[in-house]
Amino acid sequence: MELDLPARQPGREPVRRIRARTVLAVLIAVVVVSAIVAGLTRARTQSTAVGSGVVVIETNLGYQGGQAAGTGMVLTSSGEILTNNHVIRGATDIKVVVPKTGQSYSAQVVGYDVSHDVALLRTSGASNLKTISQGDSGSVNPGQSVQAVGNAGGTGRLTFASGTVTNVDRAITVGDEQGGNPEHLSGLIETNAAVRPGDSGGPLLNSSGQVIGMDTAASASNDVAQTTTNDGYAIPINNAMSIVRQIESGNGSGTVHVGGTAFLGVESTANSYSSGAEISAVVPGSAAEAAGLTPGDLILSVGGHTISSPDDLSNVVLTQKPGASISAVYLDQAGATRTTSLTLASGPPR
Repeated sequence: MELDLPARQPGREPVRRIRARTVLAVLIAVVVVSAIVAGLTRARTQSTAVGSGVVVIETNLGYQGGQAAGTGMVLTSSGEILTNNHVIRGATDIKVVVPKTGQSYSAQVVGYDVSHDVALLRTSGASNLKTISQGDSGSVNPGQSVQAVGNAGGTGRLTFASGTVTNVDRAITVGDEQGGNPEHLSGLIETNAAVRPGDSGGPLLNSSGQVIGMDTAASASNDVAQTTTNDGYAIPINNAMSIVRQIESGNGSGTVHVGGTAFLGVESTANSYSSGAEISAVVPGSAAEAAGLTPGDLILSVGGHTISSPDDLSNVVLTQKPGASISAVYLDQAGATRTTSLTLASGPPR
């Protein structure tokens, strides 16, 4: 599983995704989820639209043994949800909760764009949900008042942070504490609203209550006077909705993935002496195990594509569909070249 690395910019602390708190200890995860459930009231039949258009997203990270939570925005009354890709990355189970109602729905990933950190979900069985009011991020200017809304701290309750736009068209390098490759986002709205972990995927609102951005990342830095400044970053809503429309059209691209995610079931590392992706672990019951791959094997090609690094392996598998049958060429631990056939399963979003 690929995870994000902290990445430093000159003169400031690491810019971190404001993904919800990921609970790595199972006991703590259960306590957090129990607290969220206990704080919700029983659903009531309503003739008006349900909720505020902002929802809580809870995920199980089955292959990492943890849980996470974030925020989403309702695009349709039947439950299309916009959020950050990093909120649902690695999720083996996704639940959408409508705060203050007790209503919750399972959700599936319709598609996502890793490089722009956008994902689209579809809930099962939802109806009559209140939707967000979309503004125009093309008209955003420094100095205007904004409000960030989200599931700060992963509590299951929505909080609000007020501020102003401090800059537009910002570029940053982002990561988190879990390790992995840093990613680069550009064209962002910068604000001094105090966004917090858990706000990821939530709306940045203008003074009219319209969504102009999707809260995505935050940083904090201390100056010589030991005062703390907070910078929040949001993806312009026009940009996010352009990706949503592409996902809805079913037309994937080099950056936009549509549908389920193919899953090989290996963790891999770079080999010190040769190009390829060296298997460090195999998921029990996975396509890799069924094909006879074991730790120490060095994958050289998959589906006719040369594999020079672990990233190559991830990218090639990502272009496949669950259920696809492909061949793999690899060196076993004895140095013999072997070929095997793989039937890819369905796995968590990348």
